[in-house]
Amino acid sequence: MNTELLEALDLLEREKDISREVLFEAIENSLLIACRNNFGKAENVHITMDRETCDYEVYAEKTVVSEVTDKSLEISLEDAKKDFPDVKEGDTVRIDINSKEFGRIATQNAKNAILQKIREEERNSVYDRFAGQTRDIVTGVVQRVTGRNISINLGKADAILTENEQVRGEILRPQDRVKVYILDVRNTPKGPRISVSRTHPELVKRLFESEVAEVRDGTVEIKSISREAGSRTKMAVYSHDPDVDAVGACVGMNGNRVNAVVNELGGEKIDIVNWDENPALFIENALSPSQVVSVIVDPDEKTAKVVVPDYQLSLAIGKEGQNARLAARLTGYKIDIKSETQAKDAFGFRMEDYMNDDEEYEEGEYYEEGEYAEDGEYEEGAEYAEEEMTSEAAEETAAEAVEEEPVEEPAEETAAEDADIEAPAGDQE
Repeated sequence: MNTELLEALDLLEREKDISREVLFEAIENSLLIACRNNFGKAENVHITMDRETCDYEVYAEKTVVSEVTDKSLEISLEDAKKDFPDVKEGDTVRIDINSKEFGRIATQNAKNAILQKIREEERNSVYDRFAGQTRDIVTGVVQRVTGRNISINLGKADAILTENEQVRGEILRPQDRVKVYILDVRNTPKGPRISVSRTHPELVKRLFESEVAEVRDGTVEIKSISREAGSRTKMAVYSHDPDVDAVGACVGMNGNRVNAVVNELGGEKIDIVNWDENPALFIENALSPSQVVSVIVDPDEKTAKVVVPDYQLSLAIGKEGQNARLAARLTGYKIDIKSETQAKDAFGFRMEDYMNDDEEYEEGEYYEEGEYAEDGEYEEGAEYAEEEMTSEAAEETAAEAVEEEPVEEPAEETAAEDADIEAPAGDQE
C-alpha cells in the first residue's frame, strides 16, 4: 500500500474539493506523459492503479519478433524468452516499466501535468460552487481597496465590488465582514470572476428571507421592491395566510426583524406596505406614510392620478420627490400627485370623481385591474416626474404663505373709520 500517496489524495480531496477519481486520472495521465517523453512513444503503454491501496503498475505491450526494428513496440525472441520461456514469435508480452528510471525532464513534466490538472479542477470546483449561488447573498471579508473597486474574499475565491455597485457614502475597510449579492459568475483562464453588489434591490429581499421565517417558507411573499441604496427602500408584501399579518411578520417584535436588516444596510430606511391586487389600493399603500383622498388609475397607460390633502402634499412627494418616485417604481405606474386645491382647478380632475367622507371610495372610482410590476422589475415609464411635482409643491407652499400672512391697514384709514362709527347722529346732519 502506498500510504504517502493515499494521505496526499485524501488531503487534496478535503481542501481543494476535488474528487479522488479525478486525481487518479491525473496521476495516470502524468505517467503516460513521462513514458512518452522517455521513450518517444506511449501508444502501447498501459497503467493500472488500485483505487484502494494506490499501488500502480506501468507496463508496455510489445510484439515478439526475430529482428527488432522499433524498440518501443517490439522485443526480440531471445530477450523475451528470458522472462517468458514458452513465448513464440508473433506473441505479445507485457514488459514492466520502472517509473523511477525516468529522466529528470520526464519526471518534471509528469509533475507539472499533475499540478496543472489539480489547478484546473480547483477552479472548476469553485466556479460550480458560486455559479449555484448566483442571485443569492454571501458573507465575505473586505480584503483590499484597488482604485475605486473593492476586493472581497468569499472563502475560496475573491469577488469584485465595483464602484457602481457600492452604496454611496458607505465606507468599507479591510477585515470588515459584509454581506453582498452575487450578480454574475464567469469562468476565466485565471479562475472564476465573481461580480457582487451592495445596491441591488434583491439584496434586501434575500436579507428578509434570512431574518423572517414566514418569508423563507413562503407564507409571506415579497411582491416587489424599489430601492435607492443608502437612503430608502419600499417593499410590498402579501400574506397567503389570512391569519398572518404580512407587514407585522416582516417588522417583528419591537421591530427586531426589520432593524436587523436596517443595521446590515447601514441605517437605510425601509418602508413595508401591503400589496393589493387592486392597483388603486396598492398605489395608496405605496404612498405611505402620507394620506390619500382619491386614486384614479389607467391600467392601459400605466398612469395614476392621486389627490391628497393640502397639508399632506409635501409628505406624499417626499424630499426631492423620493417618496413618490419609489412608489412609482414599486407599483409600476406613473403617478401624478396633486393636492385637493390643485385638483379642483386641474384639467382631468373632477370633484365628482372622488369623495372625502371617512376615506370611502365609490365603486366606479377605480378602473379595471391591470398588470403591475413584480419581483423588482420596473418599467422605464414608471419614473416619477420629480421636477414637475416639486415646482407645483413650491407654488402651493408660496400661495399658502401669502394667504396666511396678516395684512395691516393704514393707520389713517382705520382712524377715519372709527370716527365715522362713533360720530353722533346730530353731528352727521
